[in-house]
Amino acid sequence: MSTINIKPLADRVVIEPATAETKTSSGIIIPDTVKEKPQRGTVVATGPGKKDEPMTVKDADVVLYGKYAGTEISIEGKDYLILKESDILAII
Repeated sequence: MSTINIKPLADRVVIEPATAETKTSSGIIIPDTVKEKPQRGTVVATGPGKKDEPMTVKDADVVLYGKYAGTEISIEGKDYLILKESDILAII
């Protein structure tokens, strides 16, 4: 897990997306043009939550999120995703 110098506000979380699969289970290499966006990642930072809604997820949780959820950002050459806690579908 990586540590980043960013603190999300309210009910937002920063997620480090899992790497996209480069091979199928049968060994076929998947080209970059058809790779699926990952929908799984590790929480690296969480906001404090809203006044009447505490945060459910915490740092180091592995989560599933919506395919088009959040905003992609790049910090120090690494890609992250900032999204609202409500966009997280499940904790694995």
